[in-house]
Amino acid sequence: MINNVKLTNSDKIALIGSLATMLSAGIPILDVVNSLLEDAKAGQLAILSALHEDLMQGKHVYVTLSKFPGVFNKVTVSVIKASEEAGTLDVTLRDLKQTVQKEIEFSDKVKSAMVYPVFIIGVFMAVLLMILVVVVPKITQVFLRLQVKLPLPTRILIFLSDLLLKNTLFVLLGLGLIIGGFIVLYRRQKNTILEVFYRLPVVSTLIQQIDITRFSRSLHLLLSSGLPITAALELTSDVVIRKRTANIIRQSREMVFAGKKLSEGFRAAKGYIPSLMIKLMEAGEKTGTLDKSMQDISEYYDYEVTNTLKTLTALLEPLLLVVVGVAVGGMMIAIISPVYGLIGQVGPH
Repeated sequence: MINNVKLTNSDKIALIGSLATMLSAGIPILDVVNSLLEDAKAGQLAILSALHEDLMQGKHVYVTLSKFPGVFNKVTVSVIKASEEAGTLDVTLRDLKQTVQKEIEFSDKVKSAMVYPVFIIGVFMAVLLMILVVVVPKITQVFLRLQVKLPLPTRILIFLSDLLLKNTLFVLLGLGLIIGGFIVLYRRQKNTILEVFYRLPVVSTLIQQIDITRFSRSLHLLLSSGLPITAALELTSDVVIRKRTANIIRQSREMVFAGKKLSEGFRAAKGYIPSLMIKLMEAGEKTGTLDKSMQDISEYYDYEVTNTLKTLTALLEPLLLVVVGVAVGGMMIAIISPVYGLIGQVGPH
């Protein structure tokens, strides 16, 4: 049951914010939990109840949070653990709230960019279904009675319409098998399929920027909480999307273990890792403010992601409209062209 507990974004921010505010006011954590339990519901209730029980047994907060992987990831749990050991839980919770808000806003930007393409594809599928189910059967009866010679596109439309209407069950079973097969293939070859997608123009740039933003934001939070850089790098390798980025982080961690600087590890991947990021890391290492440099990097690339999403959306919108327009126009021509041919036959010679 604990693994299935989920929180909405607003509930998660509210929970972390409430804990931070009340702890900053000097209220003992057990009293804070008891107070929050009074109005808690669903996921929050489950988390706070588990937290109350663990605190009564003398356990730390991070122990409870680690029981809810669907709500709190490894980075969050590690940050809380480090802050409890340093006695700065209230300060860290405030920083964590801001980081969660930024991450949610960041994810919302990416999701909102996908709304338009999904909507257009949905409309196209609805139009296609209407033409095959409603329009084509009616026009087919006319063509059959008049024995008109039909062009190939029209015959294809009639075949698809007949297939859908007369063999609906088999069509649905076939679609189910195709979708099921794709799901199985995706689960078995997920990394390979996604890697092909990640290499597409514009998409590759977007994924790279998303990875840099997530990595730098998480590393800033972990370093600010007092975690050693090697431990922080181990955790941040799990927050990125591309396997290549994760490998660069792991290789950089090995170089840090060997006594080298973090920027040297990322410089070895120059060409994939932007020079600006490497320079900011070097500046942070020289001044002893690497955590601040990582914050600057995350803010800069957050802005870059927004611009790339705008570019991607601007490219997709006209492209989808053209593809859908050509497809629908082609279907209408396939329906109308035999009618014009018939008119030509009955006209004056």
